[in-house]
Amino acid sequence: MANDAIRTEQAERRQVAALPWRRGPDGIEIMLVTSRETRRWVTPKGGRMPGKTDPEAAAQEALEEAGVEGEIGHHPLGTFRYLKVLKRRAPRWCVVAIYPLEVAVVHAEWKEQAERDRLWMSVEQAAACVTEVDLAEVIRAFRG
Repeated sequence: MANDAIRTEQAERRQVAALPWRRGPDGIEIMLVTSRETRRWVTPKGGRMPGKTDPEAAAQEALEEAGVEGEIGHHPLGTFRYLKVLKRRAPRWCVVAIYPLEVAVVHAEWKEQAERDRLWMSVEQAAACVTEVDLAEVIRAFRG
């Protein structure tokens, strides 16, 4: 067996994400948040939730991680993969379905505000800030 730099034994984990967006004075704006551990720019995302549809779970993640609420799309814009690396567990590949969330409310305070930063940016800026190529493509293709 080849010695891989990062070895993962588990099956891919399915997750959901929201792509928070609004119409700004210069066009569509996307909100990204920083991840808790690596502080890189990401979309609000997390695991699927029992008792909630995938779009509902994505909207819940957006509320908790970014402090935004609005109308969630019922169909994913696409998917992306990333390697989830945590300090105390083996790395694991995740495949994430991303749902558009047209933001209507931006809360001044939210659950994870002490752990994350959030920022509105243009579509091109958001695509350039994320490290996942597939996610960047989904963001670039988004038209609201």
